[in-house]
Amino acid sequence: MKRILLKIKEKLQRLSFRTGVIVLVMCIPFYILSFVQMALPISVKAKGILWIVLFGLAKTFQYGGITILGVEGIKRIKQVIKYKTNK
Repeated sequence: MKRILLKIKEKLQRLSFRTGVIVLVMCIPFYILSFVQMALPISVKAKGILWIVLFGLAKTFQYGGITILGVEGIKRIKQVIKYKTNK
């Protein structure tokens, strides 16, 4: 099992910086949807299932994006954010 996870990680890290940013940004709508769906007039059981699915997707996109970006990609994003806030 560990070997399979390492192969997946290696394949994700071969993707581009831009792909990593897109995947990482995709977690935001799923986080929003996971909490907004609580306002829907549906049963508690359905809300629980929706929350698990949407929150799980958000976490999957988040960790997938971080894996694609890697340490250098995260540093690059921090530099861009720091540069824009100092302007």
